[in-house]
Amino acid sequence: MNVHALYDARTFTLTYVVWDPTTHDAVVIDPVLDFDPASGRIWEESVDAVTAFLQAEGLTLRWIFETHAHADHLSGSQALKRRHGAGVAIGARIQEVQSIFKGVFDLDPSFPTDGSQFDRLLQDGETLQAGSITVRAISTPGHTPACLSYVIDDAVFTGDALFMPDYGVGRCDFPAGSAETLYRSVHDGLYALPDSTRVFVGHDYQPGGRDLAFETTIGASKTGNVQLKESTPSEDFVAFRTARDKTLAAPRLLFPSVQVNIDAGHLPAPGKNGVSYLKTPLRPPKV
Repeated sequence: MNVHALYDARTFTLTYVVWDPTTHDAVVIDPVLDFDPASGRIWEESVDAVTAFLQAEGLTLRWIFETHAHADHLSGSQALKRRHGAGVAIGARIQEVQSIFKGVFDLDPSFPTDGSQFDRLLQDGETLQAGSITVRAISTPGHTPACLSYVIDDAVFTGDALFMPDYGVGRCDFPAGSAETLYRSVHDGLYALPDSTRVFVGHDYQPGGRDLAFETTIGASKTGNVQLKESTPSEDFVAFRTARDKTLAAPRLLFPSVQVNIDAGHLPAPGKNGVSYLKTPLRPPKV
């Protein structure tokens, strides 16, 4: 199985095209929709790059997979779906995330929280056949309740659960996030995969200014992940992750991203003036 990575430097996001070189069936994982919050401008440069690659390689897009409802970029899944007719899949626990943020954004009572905006909701261990490509979902919550990693052949796509060894793992301070849960997801889940399994991460923040890196292995992560090795005790990780998360600022695109992504990448319906609007909740200072 072949893997092609596309990097969005504005959000540090990796989008992956995975394809069978024999049948030319393909899937896309975590596509990006470009968005400038200052101007409200939305464009499809990142989606264009995915489409251009699919066309250049003569690939047929079968499914689009989201590892979770991202808090740092808008999903390009609907743009890809319109262009290529592929369905959009995500973890079944997206329903919990939708229920939480329906209240946060005071969404219309008619907003569904049953995940019906997506074409397929996947349970832990469930497989989906994308043409000749078999995709197995592994539940890896902790960053969010709905996080899934996807195993395809000898590779796993970990989203925000597991990053490159020199960076660590995802934050756990979003609503319903849990450092204890993420520890189990990585230590007892992902680290149970064969050491030779290729790991493709959801973001790369290039610590120390190093070059872009997005592929490692389970074996290298177990021995070298700076935050969570196989030998790391649970209590040590939870204490570290909890303390670190308290120092982190909110992602720059948190509210726009989550608002769109819990709705499967659909933009808000236009108002009476024909313009779509995103909500930003205002919070009083903590005392």
